[in-house]
Amino acid sequence: MSEVKNILLVGVGGQGTILASKILSQGLIQAGYDVKMSEIHGMSQRGGNVSTQIRYGEKVYSPIIGEGEADVIVAFEKMEALRWISYLRKGGKMVVNDYEIPSMPIIMGVAKYPEGIIEDLTSKADVSVLQAGKMAIERGNSKTMNLILLGALVKAMGLADHPEIDWEQVIRSNLKPEYAEINVLAFRLGLDQVE
Repeated sequence: MSEVKNILLVGVGGQGTILASKILSQGLIQAGYDVKMSEIHGMSQRGGNVSTQIRYGEKVYSPIIGEGEADVIVAFEKMEALRWISYLRKGGKMVVNDYEIPSMPIIMGVAKYPEGIIEDLTSKADVSVLQAGKMAIERGNSKTMNLILLGALVKAMGLADHPEIDWEQVIRSNLKPEYAEINVLAFRLGLDQVE
């Protein structure tokens, strides 16, 4: 594979965007790819936006993805999907978590959460919508939605059965033992969300 693939993960602080990115990057390294990752924390400790750019291929020279260059965007929160859609290349794919986290202006009442985001996104791009937040809560731990989304991404990219990547081992090596099993199960659930 000489072509470089570009993946953008976007969300809100506290959603586990960076953890999912690290697991994905480590899996890609296991497969022998050259991987570059760049992360941006925009007031992430206070619910601000977080974005991670991952580029992988035979040889990658820069971690930065420009507008219109992302092959896949995974949005952990739907308003973030809207904010970052300009980075998706023509023919690219979006995986969007149908989940709302109001920003500070919305919480303060000076702005309203936009309506019709999913409809807007699907009119502009190839979008798969997941209820990862709801699925994680139903399984007893809302913090596992990031691994559900990661599983969906891995499956959508055709990396689920890659012979050189042991996804469960990578997940377990990045989590405390008491949280590993529930996150492995969440990852498997995400794999099942994509055809």
